[in-house]
Amino acid sequence: MKNLRKIKPLAVLLTVVLLLSTLAVGCGKTPGSSRSDSSAKKVTLNEVAHSIFYAPMYVAIEEGYFADEGIDLELVTGYGADKTMTALLTGEADIGFMGSEASVYTYLQGAQDYAVNFAQLTQRAGNFLVSRTPIENFNWNMIKGTYVLGGRKGGMPQMVFEYILKMNQIDPDTDLTIDTSIDFGSTAAAFSGAKEGDAGYADFTVEFEPHATSLETQQKGYIVASLGVDSGYVPYTAFSARKSYIEENPETLLAFTKALQKGMNYVSNHSAKEIASVIKPQFPETELDTITTIVARYQAQDTWKADLVYTEDSFTLLQNILMEAGELEEYVPYKDLVTNTFAEQAK
Repeated sequence: MKNLRKIKPLAVLLTVVLLLSTLAVGCGKTPGSSRSDSSAKKVTLNEVAHSIFYAPMYVAIEEGYFADEGIDLELVTGYGADKTMTALLTGEADIGFMGSEASVYTYLQGAQDYAVNFAQLTQRAGNFLVSRTPIENFNWNMIKGTYVLGGRKGGMPQMVFEYILKMNQIDPDTDLTIDTSIDFGSTAAAFSGAKEGDAGYADFTVEFEPHATSLETQQKGYIVASLGVDSGYVPYTAFSARKSYIEENPETLLAFTKALQKGMNYVSNHSAKEIASVIKPQFPETELDTITTIVARYQAQDTWKADLVYTEDSFTLLQNILMEAGELEEYVPYKDLVTNTFAEQAK
């Protein structure tokens, strides 16, 4: 069997991104303001996805921590690390929130004003393996010979999935079929909408929340494994900004990181129900009980760090995963792509 990777090669995509960033200098959009205080610093944050997985960030928004730090925040969802990185490099976003692999790719592609990671939010994968049918006592050998809806080639969800398979002596290229052709965020709909006998009818899908729990609630899928638990600690998502933005706006980034740290502190010291109640406005279509269940699941697997420091060991592990996935041929310098200046001060 083979991986169905029906996307453009990443190198081509990044070349286009870098070209766009050159053409768009001085053309970044001005974020809208929801704050009357004209002294507030407007900051556009582009997130890779809108997921309960990122609860500490939404707590910081809903509790007014960004406003307290003098930041007028506009949150935009990019729906994929490639799109979020494009927004960052073209100046449409001031800060990007995504898997750090995107910063490695653009650095190696030769970007002059490349993205630098300054705060790590999650330390485990946030997605789950969802089965078409209930499975008691799932083990990874059960996935052999099946058809799975995976993530984008070169993205953290897909690479961590393959990392787990290899940990269990399963070859992602020959032991199963992984379809990576479906757009990020659309796999749950594709999974639930397909009928047996249809082309692309899958046995499993890899889903973030709230999609995983939603499939289970509708009895269209069943969570059988947590990639966050089975992969171990992984530097999954981090905040980054262009090198020039960091040099020109250190006070803004420190204020931003302080607000995030307050959100981290909140989730460390409050119950799942309290956290769910705070972030409910971010997920108006999801029931409070469902949000509470999801938050509790993430708390139980130690998803969120106590602080935002991005250690060198974590960055090395990330690059090892990229190497294992065949997406990286040479290591990049930690000192170039990570700064902990703001995270250390925000503790």
